[in-house]
Amino acid sequence: MRRLVVTGVDGSCESMAAADWAAQESLRRDRPLRVVRAFEWLPRQEAVLADRDTLTRQAQDDLREVGEALRGRYPSLCVTTELLRGPKVQTLLDATGGAELLVLGSRGLGGFAGFLIGSVGLATLARTQCPVVLVRTVESTAVERTPELEVPDPVTSGLPQVVLGIDVRRSCDELIRFAFETAATRRAPLHAVHVRDLPPMNAFEPRPEGDAVPGPWAEATRLLTATLRPWRDKFPDVPVTEEVATGKPVRSLLNSASGAGLLVVGRRARRARLGARIGPVTHAVLHRTRCPVAVVPHS
Repeated sequence: MRRLVVTGVDGSCESMAAADWAAQESLRRDRPLRVVRAFEWLPRQEAVLADRDTLTRQAQDDLREVGEALRGRYPSLCVTTELLRGPKVQTLLDATGGAELLVLGSRGLGGFAGFLIGSVGLATLARTQCPVVLVRTVESTAVERTPELEVPDPVTSGLPQVVLGIDVRRSCDELIRFAFETAATRRAPLHAVHVRDLPPMNAFEPRPEGDAVPGPWAEATRLLTATLRPWRDKFPDVPVTEEVATGKPVRSLLNSASGAGLLVVGRRARRARLGARIGPVTHAVLHRTRCPVAVVPHS
């Protein structure tokens, strides 16, 4: 059974931007696209506006319009739509069972960078077992759309680079695999960034070159190169650059991802005492970056 790309819509412009991004990514990956809408009847909140049947028909009509728009724009893409009834977070989680990717939309924070993530998106992101991509409305797909993707030919040469934020001190094969596979399907270069905390006296010094590289720099560079080497061998057609940055992880990742087509970060797949979490660095990056962000759960 072929794995799917899944996108959740809710009738908003944000979700339509996500659906369009998901359609292009489905073409690149040669995967069918499943468009779902989670409908939960909450009479105390919604009965004042309309009854259940009216809201159900409205959700079905919105979903049908999204499907028709995507089929018209990408005629070679297999698109299915489905209205799912039940609690929104759980229905989205159920819909991603066996999925290759989940794509959700988010509003940009006014004139600022970053995402405004609702409670449903945040809860889904923290609990799903597949990678989740968050797409901003403003950037959406404009920076990535190519003429070839407007016709039934998923050629994707010339896309902006994929940036991978990686901590080489922890094993994260799932994260690295996703970044390399995504760069390969996009025919885009991959830029891997590891942020290294140096002693305060070194934190603001420029990165040394050649034989002048001190111990902390040399060790971090060696670890990054060694971590990526087997993946370079598996994906020889992906151009890879490496960067060891210093300072605050969030600021370093944001600087490296400026102008990128996608930023890939990780989320440890474990449950904390107070529930699932996405981690402080990933959470901060989501609220401050401009480009789409892929959050990959890893052990």
